[in-house]
Amino acid sequence: MTTEVTPEKTNEESWEPRILAFCCNWCSYAGADLAGTSRIQYPPNARILRVNCTGRISPEFILAALDMGADGVLVSGCHPGDCHYTSGNLKLRARWALMEKALEQTGVDPRRVRLQWASASEAQLFADGVRTIIDQVRELGSIRRLWK
Repeated sequence: MTTEVTPEKTNEESWEPRILAFCCNWCSYAGADLAGTSRIQYPPNARILRVNCTGRISPEFILAALDMGADGVLVSGCHPGDCHYTSGNLKLRARWALMEKALEQTGVDPRRVRLQWASASEAQLFADGVRTIIDQVRELGSIRRLWK
């Protein structure tokens, strides 16, 4: 008697990217909430971390997220000029180029991080940003492959 064995998925085939999304409390987090209440579908791979302002995010937070197991990081905040703390998002935007250089120096592809501006009423824009970062990271593969 012979039984046919179906091959199981390998770790590479079953891998799904894990994304940490830092969202501004006043705009992007509300946009993510609106996406949920509006039933706008986006992959469940992103875990949202609400921060008071994107101006509070430092490159160390992003590197720590990647080191702790995130395959990619999304930073989503108020549009420039609309920050509830006046200039927090402008401070992040000024740090962003330096952060990308720091990632390159550590050997991390800068496409693993994404910065987007999404207001509280832009649920679709938020969902599209999540899809974009997940697709980019899926192309790059697991970060654990790089950090053995």
